[in-house]
Amino acid sequence: MNNKFTFGIIFIGALIGLVMVFAPLQTTHLGNAQLITAEKPKGGDFTLTAVDGEHSLSDYKGKLVLLYFGYTFCPDICPTNLGNLSVAYRNLSAEQKDKLQILFVSVDPERDTPQRLKQYADYFEASIVGLTGTPQTLMEIARRYGVVYARVDDPNNGTNYAVDHSAFTYVVDQNGLLQQQLPHATTPEQFIKIINQYLR
Repeated sequence: MNNKFTFGIIFIGALIGLVMVFAPLQTTHLGNAQLITAEKPKGGDFTLTAVDGEHSLSDYKGKLVLLYFGYTFCPDICPTNLGNLSVAYRNLSAEQKDKLQILFVSVDPERDTPQRLKQYADYFEASIVGLTGTPQTLMEIARRYGVVYARVDDPNNGTNYAVDHSAFTYVVDQNGLLQQQLPHATTPEQFIKIINQYLR
């Protein structure tokens, strides 16, 4: 009996391990459910609003784009990632900076106006463009990029909420193709290495 129990535990552990190894980094948010999929995110063009009007991903064709989804009220994850991107950016040459664009897409359209996004993005001094759109548009783009996010209301304050979100930085090449996603807390040195790899 004990042997069967032990075997069962080992089997379940191995199964979970296999799922974690082979399962995908991508998940898709569908309402309150999250669907794990083995499919690589498709990425693709989109049009959103910045403080100076509409911007499309295709506007940056010819540049390497680092794309990040988050929100300005984020207490730590977004500041960490954008801070690391900012340090990397400031260590690039002028020529490299000309060939790079960092886009910050808010998944909190209720609070993140274009004006607020600009103020927030400018804080990092990395020529970041802050973008927002309608909830429907943002959800459609998020699905294509495998972004997960969900509003979490504060039970102690009916007007306050957080937004849980995935924290990948998406690397879009000069042809607008999604090439890879970098994990949360990628260091400035790692960002520079990736940037150099695509700007050769």
